[in-house]
Amino acid sequence: MELGREDEPAGGFLVCSALPRQTGCCARSLGCFALSLCTGQVDAQLRNFLPCYRGQLAASVLRQVSQELGPQEPAGCQLLRSKKLPRVREHRGPLTQLRGHPPRWQPVFCVLRGDGRLEWFSHEEEYESGARPLGSTVLTGYALLTSQREYLRLLHALCPGSSEDHAQEDPDSLLEVPVSSPLFLQHPFRQHLCFSATTREAQRAWRLALQGGIRLRGTVLQRSQAPAARAFLDAVRLYRQHRGHFGDDDVTLGSDAEVLAAVLMRELLPALRAQTPPSLRGAGRARAWAWTELLDAVHTVVLARVSAGLRAFQPEKDELLASLERTIRPDVDHTLQLRAGLAGRLRTDVQGLLESCLRQEVDAQLPRVTRTLLSTVEAAIEALRTLLAQGMDRLCRHLRQNPSGARLRREVYSFAEMPWDPERMHTCYREAERARGRLGQLVAPFGFLGMQGLVFGAQDLAQQLMADAVATFLQLADQCLTTALDCDQAAQQLEKVRGRVLKKFKSDSSSGQRKFIQGWVSCIFLPFVLSQLEQSCKKELPEFEGDVLAVGSQALTIEGIYEDVIRGVLLQRINRELRKALGASDTSCTLAGCSEAPWEEEEEETDPQRERGACPTQPGSGAEVQPLCPLLPSGTFRS
Repeated sequence: MELGREDEPAGGFLVCSALPRQTGCCARSLGCFALSLCTGQVDAQLRNFLPCYRGQLAASVLRQVSQELGPQEPAGCQLLRSKKLPRVREHRGPLTQLRGHPPRWQPVFCVLRGDGRLEWFSHEEEYESGARPLGSTVLTGYALLTSQREYLRLLHALCPGSSEDHAQEDPDSLLEVPVSSPLFLQHPFRQHLCFSATTREAQRAWRLALQGGIRLRGTVLQRSQAPAARAFLDAVRLYRQHRGHFGDDDVTLGSDAEVLAAVLMRELLPALRAQTPPSLRGAGRARAWAWTELLDAVHTVVLARVSAGLRAFQPEKDELLASLERTIRPDVDHTLQLRAGLAGRLRTDVQGLLESCLRQEVDAQLPRVTRTLLSTVEAAIEALRTLLAQGMDRLCRHLRQNPSGARLRREVYSFAEMPWDPERMHTCYREAERARGRLGQLVAPFGFLGMQGLVFGAQDLAQQLMADAVATFLQLADQCLTTALDCDQAAQQLEKVRGRVLKKFKSDSSSGQRKFIQGWVSCIFLPFVLSQLEQSCKKELPEFEGDVLAVGSQALTIEGIYEDVIRGVLLQRINRELRKALGASDTSCTLAGCSEAPWEEEEEETDPQRERGACPTQPGSGAEVQPLCPLLPSGTFRS
C-alpha cells in the first residue's frame, strides 16, 4: 500500500488487503480482526447517529426560517460578497519523500491542487503527461511540522516502549540522519507523510501552501450556510454529549464523512492501542511507523463504510429537508410562540442553578477569554486592513505612473489574487496563530481543545473579508473609470473608491469580529456549563416533555429548548463583556452596525450605464462613454 494512497476498500470488503504486506504476521492478524470489527462498529454508530441528525435537521430548518422572517440587523454587509469559492493556489515542485519498505528518501514531484489534495509523481514529466500519481491524499486533519526533533518526539510517543527500544535500532534507522528543510505531515489516524525541500525558501513556500490546504479541507462544514451543515455539526456535538464527551475539540474539522470517521476512530483507538503495538515488528521509530500504517488501514475502511452509509441516507435527507420546509414555514409563528412559552417556564426552573454555576465557574475567566480573543481578532483585522490599503495604494500609484494596459492588467490580477496568495496573507494569518498558546491555556480547564478550529475560523474570517473587499474595490473601480478622465482624474477617482472600500471594510470587519467572538466564546463555555448542570438541571426536563410532544413539531425537543435557554443566558454575559472590552465609544458602531447605507448588490448585466463604465458618484455627467480609453482597456478592473 503506497503511503497516503486514497484507494479505499468499498464498504469494508477485503479489509485485510488494506494492510501493508510488510506488517508483521501477528500485527496483520490483529489488524484483520480490528478491521472486521470496525465495520460492525460503523454500522452501529450510524444507527445511533442518524436519529440525532434527523432531529437537528428539523431544528436547523426552523432556525433558518425564523431568521429569514425575523427582524434584520440595522445594517447588512457593506462589502460586495465575493463570488469566488474558497480555494488554495496550486503549488508544485520537486521534493524528496520518505517512502517504500524499508522507508528511504526518494525524489518526487509534488502538486498541491486547488481543492486541497496533495499528489506526488516520480518525475515532473509524469505530471505533465497526465499520468496517475504515485500517491495522493486530501489534507483534512493533518498537522504540519517543520522540526525534525519535534516530529521524532511525536513518533516516540506513539507506541509504548518505543523510546526504550530506540537504543537497539540500527545506525541507519528511520530518520536517524538529520533532514534538511523537512515537511512532516502528521495525522492522528493516517500514515504520516515525510517530505524534504531543497532550500529553506522552498520549504517556506510549501509550508504556507500546505497550511492553506489543511485549513481549506478542515473548515468545509463551518463555512457552509446550509441548514444541513449546521444540523450535522450540532448532531455530532449532541451524539458525543450523550456519550459523556462535553468538551469541544477539533474532531469536527472536515467533511461529514471525515468527521464521523474521526469520531469512531477515537472510540476505537484505546482498544487498538491495547492490543496491537506489542505485536508490531521492529523497534522504536520503525514500530511507530508500522503503527501509523495499521491505523491508516483501519481509517481507510472506517471512512469508506461511513461514506457509504451517508450516501445511502442522502435521498432520505433531501426528502426530509423538503418536507420540513413545507410543514414548518406556514406555521412558524405559532411554533415559535409555543417554543418561547416553554423556554420561559424552563428558564424559571433552572435559573437559580444556572446563575450559581456561571458565577462560580465562568464569570472569573469570561472577561480574560473574551479580551484575549478580541485582541487576537483585532490584530488580524488590522494586519488585513494594512495589506488591503497597500494593495489599493499600489494600484493608484501604477495608474498615475505607468497606465499601460498590459502592466496595469498584471497589477489588477495580482490584487485580485491577494486573498488566495498565502505569502501576502501570511501576516494576517500569523496574528491568529500567535494567541494559540496563551488562549489555549485559558480555555483548557473548561474542556475546550478546539484551538485548531478556532485559529482556522479566524483565518477564514480574514480571507473572506479580504475577498469581499477586493471584489468591491474592483467593481467600484470598473464603474468609475471612463474615457472622460485623464490619468490624474482616474487616479483621484480610484482614491475615492479606496476610501469607500475602507469604510465598508471597517463596518463588515466589526460585524464579523463580533459574531466570531460570540460564536467561539459560546463554543468554549456552553459545553462546560451543560456538563456542570447535567445532574442537577436535567432532572427538571421530563416534566416538560409532555408539553413539547403536544406541540407536535419535529423541530422542537425539550433538550434543544433547554440548550437554547442556557445559550441565551450565556450570550448575555458574553455581550456584556464584549461591550466592556470594546469600550463605550466604539460600542454603538461595533455592536449595532454601521451608519453607512448598506452596499446593494446588482448584477452587471442589469444596468447598461454600469456596463459602459459610468461613475455612480457622478450622476448626469452626460458624457457619452466610448469603449474605455486606450490608457484603460475595457474591463481592466474586472476580476
